[in-house]
Amino acid sequence: MDTAVRGARPPVPDPVLQTRIEALLADYVHCIDDDRLEDWPAFFTAAGRYHVVTRENHERKLPVALIYCDGRGMLRDRISALRNANIFEPHVYCHTVSAVRVLAAGADGFRARSNFSVVRTMADGEIMPFANGRMFDHIVEEAGTLLFAERTVVLDSRRIDTLLVIPF
Repeated sequence: MDTAVRGARPPVPDPVLQTRIEALLADYVHCIDDDRLEDWPAFFTAAGRYHVVTRENHERKLPVALIYCDGRGMLRDRISALRNANIFEPHVYCHTVSAVRVLAAGADGFRARSNFSVVRTMADGEIMPFANGRMFDHIVEEAGTLLFAERTVVLDSRRIDTLLVIPF
């Protein structure tokens, strides 16, 4: 989705659509930051895909993803494993999403891009930058609700912490 010519500006988006997409992104990160992770799969279509990849793999179009979920069932399984099977030090995220840009709107939905930063706070109070990068979204509307048909999280660094358990 980021194959546009560098420096080319996308068309000016419909302000109502821009606001709706920004609201979707805000609701999404608040769901994660508020630890309502069981609600997270509902932001995706039934067949929605969620990928987390490094910038290097994304730019080389390599298929290897750090996280790959194909469909709501896999998204639910990820949260179930996080809650019941994974062992990790408790922590929380605080997302900042910026530079939201609607890249395209058409019969197949909407394409959007945004930047993100995540700060992680550990149980002992230690606060540290955790991740930053870009998100590329294919968003569709179902019954008046915007949902992710595909969300690709592109991490700027290939250096990944072992605590990559909570979704971005």
